[in-house]
Amino acid sequence: MKLLVVEDDRALNQGIALSFGSEAVVQAFCVKEARALFDDSIDLVILDVNLPDGSGLDLCREIRKSSSVPIIFLTANDMEIDIVTGLESGADDYITKPFSLAVLRARVHAVTRRRMGEGSQYEFGHYSFDFDNMKFLDGDLLVELSKTEQRLLKLFVQNMGKTLSRDLLLQRIWSDGAEFVEENALSVTVKRLRQKLPDAPIKTVYGIGYVWEK
Repeated sequence: MKLLVVEDDRALNQGIALSFGSEAVVQAFCVKEARALFDDSIDLVILDVNLPDGSGLDLCREIRKSSSVPIIFLTANDMEIDIVTGLESGADDYITKPFSLAVLRARVHAVTRRRMGEGSQYEFGHYSFDFDNMKFLDGDLLVELSKTEQRLLKLFVQNMGKTLSRDLLLQRIWSDGAEFVEENALSVTVKRLRQKLPDAPIKTVYGIGYVWEK
């Protein structure tokens, strides 16, 4: 997962970046830098409201015009009207300072899980996927997918064009509390999914993970 942290307090910004050591973190310290760094590769934005060259609220609204990327406000503005304004501007969550880094990480993962659970019906060429009814079609032909294959497919199509790391996929697919997952479990599941959906644009990104290409 790639995070964009927009926070003018450099020590705090660095602390947040270090707390997400297993994730890719892009740091911005003002609105101008955030605009230059934001692109389709960003998976989540952590955003302060009070920035030296503008308002995080305006930046949030600007991002929302072209992207549904999850946005979490992290700010000292803790009045009820501030929280309401932040959420109404398009944010997915609102955290007030002072805060715990452990809580921030938990809220980031909660927002990510919610977003990955959205959507149920998709069409790609001759493929039709209905996750609510567990009905997967290749043209008129019904394709039987295991629950694990369904979870993997849903992650791929909901994150089309984004490279998903092996660690992220393992965490999301085998999230039943199992302490041990076979090293090749993910590779085997990807192989089976490719066999059942031979035209699916699932590409291997060597050394990182997989991507469902646009």
